[in-house]
Amino acid sequence: MNYRTDVKTGNKLSVLGFGCMRFPRTRGLIDIAKSEKMILDAVNKGVNYFDTAYIYPGSEEATGLIIAKNNLRQKIFLATKLPIFLCHNYGDFDKFFNKSLERLKTDYIDYYLMHMVSAPQQWKQLCDIGIEKWIDEKKKEGKIRQLGFSFHGKREDFVGIIDMRDWDFTMIQYNYLDINNQAGNSGLKYAANKKIPVFVMEPLLGGRLANAKVLPPKVQNVIRQADSASTPAYWALRWLWNHEEITLVLSGMSRQSDIDENIKTAQISAPNTMTPKELETVEKIISAFNESNEIPCTGCGYCAPCPRGVNISGSFTSYNIYNMSFTIKKIYAFRRYVQETAALTSSKGLASSCNGCGKCETHCPQNIKIRDNLKKVKKRLEPFWFSAVVKCARFFVVAKSKKAKRA
Repeated sequence: MNYRTDVKTGNKLSVLGFGCMRFPRTRGLIDIAKSEKMILDAVNKGVNYFDTAYIYPGSEEATGLIIAKNNLRQKIFLATKLPIFLCHNYGDFDKFFNKSLERLKTDYIDYYLMHMVSAPQQWKQLCDIGIEKWIDEKKKEGKIRQLGFSFHGKREDFVGIIDMRDWDFTMIQYNYLDINNQAGNSGLKYAANKKIPVFVMEPLLGGRLANAKVLPPKVQNVIRQADSASTPAYWALRWLWNHEEITLVLSGMSRQSDIDENIKTAQISAPNTMTPKELETVEKIISAFNESNEIPCTGCGYCAPCPRGVNISGSFTSYNIYNMSFTIKKIYAFRRYVQETAALTSSKGLASSCNGCGKCETHCPQNIKIRDNLKKVKKRLEPFWFSAVVKCARFFVVAKSKKAKRA
């Protein structure tokens, strides 16, 4: 296993982190025996970072049980997340944190994340009810070692959140198709330049970049021509580990074969080691994906900022995912759309916010008919029930400042 240094602490972290959201399940319940076997194998092969969250069904309990049973706590770094969207008053912080400690059978968390921060106003609202005081107390007590946040939102908001606190680390969605989406490449470099360790989630885009069965034929051909023995996951992970700005890559592994393949790739990957020919192959893969998209958006960002706040490239990415997904996978496109547009904090990023001014089209190098395509996005990803569901979710997810202050 290769390791990279957390520059804030000096911790040596395995470049491959184990995401505990996708443990194998039997009849809907986590299969403890299979999960235990996978965790032990990963630890024996050098993986030392394990990530879970309060809201992952059964994950904290299973992770804690396995870690305690096998005396792994001092051998690993453990991460979990505070569901900030459920926190409406100061007491909620302790309520959820203590429950995580109980489930994980531990008295401290190595890497604690504010879960799904998508806009600066979310952090401001948490500050209004005392989150920073609470964090300082927990860090002083040694119950939280490192404090960070996971991000799903618009590119311009990531920098704003990074600058709001001296964060110990951050976790972003990043892969070769998300170079210009969410935090994107610019966000990755901005955080790294501020000496903030960057952890990567969704390296395989929910499995979309690893499953040969759902890859567009053009992409499959590029990979086959480059190396008939290589897998799609190999190219996605190797490309990420080629970035010196990335501290570790988190993978939600649900099968033993996932562990075997990912560790094998991790062992041969290091910053700036991909050859020009290999990097050219990744560029060809990206181009093949773009050619397969119904809306030929490359995410370059020249259309931004939209006067109405619409996340144009993020909307198009979600739309393309929807059209290339099987029916059961289309729900991922809706989730992606909500994340990309930060719909749980504001409606400004939605395609339906477009007023047809056309300013964006004058800057698009692909000459995309942006206004017409945003109408397609609205029709597909904002069906009749969408607005009501989002408004309801927004009510429960975003703690209103007035209510927070009263509490």
